Amino acid sequence: MDAGAAGETRFVDTYLLYLLARASSVASAEFHEEVRARGVPVTVWRILASLKGTAGLTVGDLARSCLANQPAISKMVDKLVIRGLLSRQTDGDDRRRVWVRLTETGEAEVDGLIAAAERHQARLLEAIGPGEAEVLKRALTLLIEHAAPDP
Repeated sequence: MDAGAAGETRFVDTYLLYLLARASSVASAEFHEEVRARGVPVTVWRILASLKGTAGLTVGDLARSCLANQPAISKMVDKLVIRGLLSRQTDGDDRRRVWVRLTETGEAEVDGLIAAAERHQARLLEAIGPGEAEVLKRALTLLIEHAAPDP
């Protein structure tokens, strides 16, 4: 952390939102490089990872989970459907709603990426230890729940 000319702490060095953004950027950079080295764009990784463990998500929910805008995610979903990694299915009760799901091929693709993500996460969390890691995860989850607008 940089100190000011008079040895004072800069505001951003103690500002929660800056620390969250900086930690995310620093922690993600190495893993994103690994994902790209595997020939997978980061957006594709986020889509596949967001769908893992679900029965499917709507494009809007997927966009929120991927921290991206809906039109961009919709276009990427179209490409991943063509590649056989995802499927789209219209909701039986509301034809305007479309569910996106992993295919078997998509499951296999994301499983390898998740294993790499878990190894990367374990290396990061070694710095703070298992107890602190759980505290950090819980604190971040509470922050997200508290800050998220009600649906």
